[in-house]
Amino acid sequence: MTEATSSSSAPLRVLVYSDDVNTRQQVILALGRRPHPDLPPLTFVEVATEPVVIQNMDAGGIALAILDGEAVPAGGMGIAKQLKDEIYHCPPLLVLTGRPQDAWLATWSRADAAVPHPLDPIRLAEVVVELLSSRVPA
Repeated sequence: MTEATSSSSAPLRVLVYSDDVNTRQQVILALGRRPHPDLPPLTFVEVATEPVVIQNMDAGGIALAILDGEAVPAGGMGIAKQLKDEIYHCPPLLVLTGRPQDAWLATWSRADAAVPHPLDPIRLAEVVVELLSSRVPA
């Protein structure tokens, strides 16, 4: 019965923004399809430009956005601040920072969490599970 319940859960859509395809792939590979058994499966929306991030977030249906703070020309921290300012009930935002010391910038951006480069797959999965747990009914 548990298998039927979990397989019938709608997947959670996770937006992954970076101008670097390698960074997007690192995030997706680190998380996998199911980072925790209590969560529904994840589907990923890969985005390389700021206008497409805004378009996807405005359309709704995103459970979590992971934004690369090192992306150019639009960094994930600036995008995070804009999303928090403009979207009512904005989904959780995770910013990938250039280094651990940049966590204060993620706070400025109003991101819900930050994980530094180089990405630690275990730490990334822990943070994502914590952020998504609040989006899944008990």
